[in-house]
Amino acid sequence: MKNRSGLLALLLPGMLALAATPARADRCDDLARQLKGQIDGLGVGRTAANVIYLSHPAARQVRLGCASRNVSNEFYATTDSRKPSPAFFDLVASASAIVFTIPKPDTLKGATRCMGRMGIFRGDDVQTRYRRLDMRCTRNKTSASITISRGKDE
Repeated sequence: MKNRSGLLALLLPGMLALAATPARADRCDDLARQLKGQIDGLGVGRTAANVIYLSHPAARQVRLGCASRNVSNEFYATTDSRKPSPAFFDLVASASAIVFTIPKPDTLKGATRCMGRMGIFRGDDVQTRYRRLDMRCTRNKTSASITISRGKDE
């Protein structure tokens, strides 16, 4: 009987220490909260399948993809026009600067360069790299979108 109470006395503080540790939020949720705090008008929506849906007046759809096997993070934004507005570029540059910890002027230059390359000669689906970021810009008759990601090995 004495051995059981001694064992319980040893295990009880360890179990209490584990129970008292606060639950840590996911890194991706922290990143979405940071985006919301630093970008005016950005709202955080639901999370589904490792993707956090965001909202902003300058974009029709905004998503933050969390780390997976082959990418560290991914930012996706779509606008309602073939030629995106300066507010859309500002949103993309601000968000990707925060997500990938790169200066905002660099992300703005990469996004405008990617969108600017679409046209008659290169088509409506352009992939480019700028400052170790993979950028893919697409457009159709009514909208344009950009996806910015970075590989796990970079």
